[in-house]
Amino acid sequence: MPRYVAFLRAINVGGHVVKMDRLRRIFEEAGAEDVETVIASGNVLFSSPSKSERALAAKLASCLEAALGYEVATFLRTPGEIQDVARCRPFDTVDEHRLYVGFLHEKPGSGAIRSLRACATAVDDFRVAGREVYWLCRTSFSQSVFSGARLEKTLGAATTLRNVTTVRRIAAKLAGSPVAR
Repeated sequence: MPRYVAFLRAINVGGHVVKMDRLRRIFEEAGAEDVETVIASGNVLFSSPSKSERALAAKLASCLEAALGYEVATFLRTPGEIQDVARCRPFDTVDEHRLYVGFLHEKPGSGAIRSLRACATAVDDFRVAGREVYWLCRTSFSQSVFSGARLEKTLGAATTLRNVTTVRRIAAKLAGSPVAR
């Protein structure tokens, strides 16, 4: 049975508090199996007989909205895709606590990528690889003039952000390796 990772937007941010046992139960009620959560920020590992990622993401988003009462953008990746994201080194030298990955539903078009690259500054820099955006924020989020909302507006697409260390923890868990700290 295929294994997936769901990255959910609007979980335990902005007043949307969801306990991880409830989140696991919602996934199980939607037909997911072997459900695990990683860190309380909307990262769910699970198995599903569905072979259509798009249909599965839509079903999960619908179930989450019905259960939680608000829209939850749902981005799915396979374990292989997560391994690729975890291995990606889009910038030469980086403090990994300052590197974020934005998950998208589909690869942005060339115009959107150009618009994003035009937003690069001495503080914020961006790379796009497939359905992921890598954001190097050389300061704290609160001190950057860029934001997740501006990222979405620039790309014209929904996204959810994770620190690369979170993505690498998930990749290690999927690979059965000790989780990097």
